[in-house]
Amino acid sequence: YTLRLLTLDQLGRAAALICALELERGRAPERLGEWPFEIALWVGRAATPNRMGRKGDRSDRSARVKTLRYARDSSREPPLPLEQCPWCGTRFGKRSFRLHPDTSAPTDLFVHCASRRCEFSRKRLPIVAVDEPIYRRLPAFMIATADKFAALPWTGETARFFHGGDPRDPRPPDLIIQDELHLISGPLGTMAGLYETAIDRLCARRIGGETVRPKVIASTATVRLAQKQIRALFDRRQVAVFPAPGLDRRDSFFAREASESPADVRLYVGVAAQGRGPRVVFLRSMITLMAAAQAAWDAAGPGGGSNPADPYMTAVAYFNALRELGSARRIVEDEIGARLSSYAERKRPGEAAGLFADRRIAFEPVELTSRVGTADVADAKRRLALDFHQKQRVDVALATNMISVGLDVTRLGLMLVAGQPKTASEYIQATSRVGRDPARPGLVVTLLNVHKPRDRSHYERFPAFHESFYRNVEATSVTPFSSRALDRGLPAVAVALARLGIPALTPTPAARNVEAHHAETDAIAGAVGERAQRHADGLPAGVEQTVQDRVRSLVDDWAALAHEAGQVGVAFGYARGHGENVSTPLLREMIDPDRETLSERQLRFRAPRSLRDVEPGVLLGIKTPEGKDVGT
Repeated sequence: YTLRLLTLDQLGRAAALICALELERGRAPERLGEWPFEIALWVGRAATPNRMGRKGDRSDRSARVKTLRYARDSSREPPLPLEQCPWCGTRFGKRSFRLHPDTSAPTDLFVHCASRRCEFSRKRLPIVAVDEPIYRRLPAFMIATADKFAALPWTGETARFFHGGDPRDPRPPDLIIQDELHLISGPLGTMAGLYETAIDRLCARRIGGETVRPKVIASTATVRLAQKQIRALFDRRQVAVFPAPGLDRRDSFFAREASESPADVRLYVGVAAQGRGPRVVFLRSMITLMAAAQAAWDAAGPGGGSNPADPYMTAVAYFNALRELGSARRIVEDEIGARLSSYAERKRPGEAAGLFADRRIAFEPVELTSRVGTADVADAKRRLALDFHQKQRVDVALATNMISVGLDVTRLGLMLVAGQPKTASEYIQATSRVGRDPARPGLVVTLLNVHKPRDRSHYERFPAFHESFYRNVEATSVTPFSSRALDRGLPAVAVALARLGIPALTPTPAARNVEAHHAETDAIAGAVGERAQRHADGLPAGVEQTVQDRVRSLVDDWAALAHEAGQVGVAFGYARGHGENVSTPLLREMIDPDRETLSERQLRFRAPRSLRDVEPGVLLGIKTPEGKDVGT
C-alpha cells in the first residue's frame, strides 16, 4: 500500500500507469491477484466529493447530486476533476460517471471511458475519488494534499489507511512521496511537520522485532539546507540526494547540459520607472508586449501552430497577491483591449512601418488562482496549451503562485512578473513555466517598484542576480514544535494518535473510554516528546519533558470531559457528524459557534479542519446603523 502526496495535475499521468497495471493484472489474475490496482484522489471537498449521498440528500457536495446534475447537463462541473480518459485521451461524456449499484443509495462512483474502442469503456477505470469508497477500498496508490491531514482526528475511517481494517495484520503505507518540498515551509510546513508526527508513528510497524518506518521521497528543484527541513518535517537524519551530482556537473548520466541548444535560454528583462505607479507600468508593458507579439505573428504570415511567434501570443502575468491581481484584472478588461485596437499608430519619427500591430483580445482574461474552481483551473490549463490560431486560445492569463507547480505547458513563452516574489525559489519556479520549448526561448519581463527597497536592490543588481539566482535560494523555515504551533495543532495530533493508533478508541462513541488506555496514551506522549527533542539541534534538554507533559495534560482533560459527560448522561464522542449521535463532542472548531458557553478545558480541544488556513481566524459581526445584528 503506497501513499503518494503529489499535485492534482499529476493524477492523469499516475492514473495511466495504474491503468496499465490493472490491464496486466486482468490478463494474469492468478499471478497478480484478484484485487484490482486502483488510484485514489484524497483531497478537499472543493475538488472531490467527500460523501456519496443518497436520495433525499440535497447537499451540493455529495457525489450523487453532482453526478446526476452532470448527466443532465455536461456543461456543469464534473463530479471529479478529470476531463479525459487517462488511457486513451477521449473526453468524458454525460454517461462517463455512473453511480453504483443504483442512484438512490449509491456506494461507489464508477468512471468509464466514452469511447467504445477503449478498453475502459466496458470495465471501469481504476480511479476512486470519493472519500467513503476510498476508506473502504484502500487503493494501492493515493494522491493526497497536505491539507487533508486535518481530517485525521475528525474522521475515524482514516484509521483504515494505517491498519487496513485488521489491527492484527496492519498494512500501513510503506512509501510516501512528497512533491514540491520547498512549498512545505513557513506556517504550512510547521503545521504539516506537527501532523507528520502522527502519520509517521501510525505508519510504523514491527517486523522481526524492529520498528520499520515508511520510506520518504521528496522532490524539489529549489531548496537549501534540505537536511534541516527534512529532519524537522519527517524526523529523518539520513538524506540521500538523487541523482547524485557526479564527477562532472555537465554530465551526471541522468542529465546533460545542452550548451548548444537554446533550451537553457530564458531572457530576463527588468523594468523600473521612476515616478510611475505599478499600475501604469503594468498597463504600458502589457500593451507593448502584446502589440509587438501581434506584429511578429503577422510578419511570419499564416502558419497555424508553426508560426514562430505563437509562444509569445499568450501573455502570462504573475502576481504576488490576489489584491494586486484583482487590480490588474480591471486594467485588462477596461483598458488593454481598447488601447490595443489602435496601437499600430505608435511609430518612431520617420518610421513607415512601426514595431506594433493592432490586436483584438478576449474581454475576460483566464485566471489561475485559489479563488477559481478546480474544473475552471483544469479548463484554463487546457486552453493555455492551444495554439493561437485555435478558437479557444488564451490572450491573457493572470496567475498567482498556483502556476509554480504542475503547469507544464511547453507552448508558453512570455511572462510578466509584477513585483519581485518573496523568495528566490518562488521566482525561479514561477518563471520556469515559460520557455520550455527547446526551439523557442522564453521572455520574462519583471516589473520592479523602485520605491520598495527590495525591488530596487534586485533592479540595481539585475544581471548579477540572474546569472546566479540558484545561489540565492533561501533556506526554508519549519518549526513544528514551537509554542504557537503546539497551541494550535498539538490537541489534534494527540487525538489523532490515540484514536487511529488504538483500535479500541477509533469508533466515535469510544472517545469516552480513553481513561481505560492509560498505558497506550502515555506511550504516545513519550513518542511525541522524543520526536520534539530530535527535530532540530541545539534544543534545551527540557523540550522533551515539556511536550510530554502537554500531551499527558490533554489526555487527562479528555478523560475528565468524558467523565463529566457520563455523569450527566449525555452522548460523548469525537465530533458531531453525519449519522453520529453525539451531543457533547470532544473536538471543536477553531471558531466554534458555542465558544461563549464552553469551558477552558473544552476550548483546549479546538482542531483545524484545514491546513490551508494556518493563521488564527476571526469572526466579524455585522450590525445596521440602528444597532441590529445582521449576522457573522
